[in-house]
Amino acid sequence: MPMECGKKGTEGLGGHLIALATICVWGSTFIFSKTLLSVFTPLQIMLMRFLVAYAVLWCMYPKTEKTTAKDNLGMFFMSLFADTAYFLCENNALRYTLASNVSILVASAPIWTAVLAHFFTKGNRLRRNTVYGSLIALAGVALVVFNGTVVLKFNPLGDMLSIAAAIFWALYSVMMTRYVHRFSSFFLMRRMTFFAILTTLPLACFTGELNMPLYELADPQKLFSIAFLGILGSGISYTTWNMATRRLGIVKVNTYIYVNPFVTLITGALFLHEPITLMSVIGALLIICGVIIGVRERRSA
Repeated sequence: MPMECGKKGTEGLGGHLIALATICVWGSTFIFSKTLLSVFTPLQIMLMRFLVAYAVLWCMYPKTEKTTAKDNLGMFFMSLFADTAYFLCENNALRYTLASNVSILVASAPIWTAVLAHFFTKGNRLRRNTVYGSLIALAGVALVVFNGTVVLKFNPLGDMLSIAAAIFWALYSVMMTRYVHRFSSFFLMRRMTFFAILTTLPLACFTGELNMPLYELADPQKLFSIAFLGILGSGISYTTWNMATRRLGIVKVNTYIYVNPFVTLITGALFLHEPITLMSVIGALLIICGVIIGVRERRSA
């Protein structure tokens, strides 16, 4: 029993570290996205990310695992939710509402995940510490996002698209519980990335965005940016996120999403010289407290 408990504890710690490392990568992707948005559209960046990610995942794990038609259909919808629909909703929300609104509403994904998991999965009952931790962390997210400049402006379409993005992520997370223990993380993400390319290509053709100024990638900074987004931001990070999900469960691992705006704040200050205020520091502390409360195990008597 002690050895079993020790192994479980080690796996749990590993899951927390993997989740935190993944969030650190995701929180820094905006720097590289900003570089590319000056010459590419969001849809073009998405497509290039998926193509690079698929190539990398194929090289890292060329093995094919046995799947059924039902498995592939499920992976298709997970890809549709987590890749295509999520990114399209988030990027289009930025056209109609403030970036602060989008950041806060998208950061509500862990709450939606916990609620859906409570009703549609086994062993993921909605616990009080999850609710309290989520509310504290979300308050911290608001302080970090506003960062000393509180601007409230509500746009129904933009805000609804932001909430839709959070719900799409929650749907993906809940569906992932059916597959994360049956397939390797690398194969699962490779197959999902393939479906992401299939759903993004028709959109790019329909909108006329397939004709991309690829000559811009001759710029080393832009080439590095798309490589970072494709290799780390999509291919590796989604794979490690699934690894963390396997170890921690969907509710706990999604709690780390609250850390995303905090990482963005730090990387923005380091690389773009964006200011950090007292409000954002307080927000960061609230996020850390909320995450600790949210992932805390219930002690047995």
